[in-house]
Parts: sequence; C-alpha cells; structure tokens
Amino acid sequence: MFSRLRSDIQCILERDPAARTRWEVLTCYPGVHAVILHRWAHACWTHGFKWLGRFISHLARWLTGIEIHPGAKIGERVFFDHAMGVVVGETAEIGDGCTIYQGVTLGGTALYKGTKRHPTLGKNVVVGAGAQVLGGFTVGDGAKIGSNAVVVKPVPAGATAVGNPARVIQAGADVKREQVASQMGFSAYGVTQNDDPLSQALRGLIDNASGQEHQIALLWQAIEKLSHPKSPGPQDCVPKDAALQENFEADKLNQLVGK
Repeated sequence: MFSRLRSDIQCILERDPAARTRWEVLTCYPGVHAVILHRWAHACWTHGFKWLGRFISHLARWLTGIEIHPGAKIGERVFFDHAMGVVVGETAEIGDGCTIYQGVTLGGTALYKGTKRHPTLGKNVVVGAGAQVLGGFTVGDGAKIGSNAVVVKPVPAGATAVGNPARVIQAGADVKREQVASQMGFSAYGVTQNDDPLSQALRGLIDNASGQEHQIALLWQAIEKLSHPKSPGPQDCVPKDAALQENFEADKLNQLVGK
C-alpha cells in the first residue's frame, strides 16, 4: 500500500511543476485523496460490500469533488490534476500513467446493466479539461484527448482527438504539432488549428475552388482572344456575363476557417 502511495506521489511531482514536496502533495492534492479513497471503495465493492463501497465513494466526492464509482478500475500512477467535477463510471477502466484534468466525464451511453458501458483508457492517456468520453470503447495507449472534446468512438494509440464530435488526428500530425509548439515555448495537449482535420479539409476545398476559378478565367480569356475581330473564326462567342477576372476571395475564406 505504501509503495503504491509513494508511486502516486512521485508521479505528481514529475508531472506538475507546481508540486514542491511530497508532504504538500499528500496533504493538499485532492487527486491523491480521491485515488486513495477509491482503492478502499473498490476493495469493498469487489468483496461484496456494495453499500459500503458506494458510501466511501460518496464521501470521496464530497471531500474532493471527484466522483469515481467503486466498480471502476484505476491503474498505477494515475494523476487527477485539479479534477474538480470529474466523473468516472462503473465500468470505466483507467490505465497506468494516465492524466485526467478537471471537468472530465468517462461516461456511458447505454442503460443496460451488466454491460460494458464506459470507456477504457490505455496507458499514459491524457484527457484534457472538460472532455467527455462516452461509450464502452477503448482509447489507445499514449492517446491525447483535447479539452472539451466529445469522444464517442475508439481512439487509436498515439492519436489525438479534438472537437465535438471528436475528430481523430494521427500520431504523425502530433509530431508536427509538438515541433511547432516547442518553437512557441508552450505545448498544450490540444492541437493547433493547422492540425485540425476539418479545417484542413475546408482549406483544401477552398484552394480547389480557387484553382478552378483561375482555370475558368484563363479559358474565357483565351476564348476572348479567339473571338477578336482580327482573329479567324466565329466572332462574339464570349457571353456578356463571362467571368474574365477572378473574384474568388480564397485568402479571406481561409482566414475565416483559421490558418
């Protein structure tokens, strides 16, 4: 028990720059208190003392602001950072080394008893503030869930999920994001808009439409030259409403989407 407690305290000292001493972490961090009380509640739950387990989890919620069902499974070195308003459902599983911020819900979408209703987090998963992970699926090892994301489908290992509903960004984009973030001096576990797949798709459509506008304008200009009185062939074949100049404001649209 004491070795697990030392491991829990050490992981917080490693991940939270605001943590100064082990005594401070042990006495002033509600995430540690919630984990300790959950272990007691889970032990009662698994040994058939269901009411006592629920009562301990209720006390833990009152003391820490973190609600963890006694039936949930939590691994080693799990860090609930700030974590006010976190809710962890009965069949949820949290792997070793996970970090969960405030306002997170590991909830379910089904109402059938005895089924896997809540998500499973792999090892070293980071769940940003306000994120909602809903359903009995798996979030792979090393995945990141951005703040306020609503995740309703599996997330591959090493990927990042952002948005509502969440869109999955593969690990390759994460590497690029971290490189950009390191240049800025700050690396959040969300994503920049350059990595947002929806924004990328919209910018691709805008660039494509801009290219088509350019090509159409070139065609009308060529037709105008061919219809010139000095040119051989039929005359006046350019309609009055032909767009001989480009009017597509791609830059302005890209600014609205976000660069």
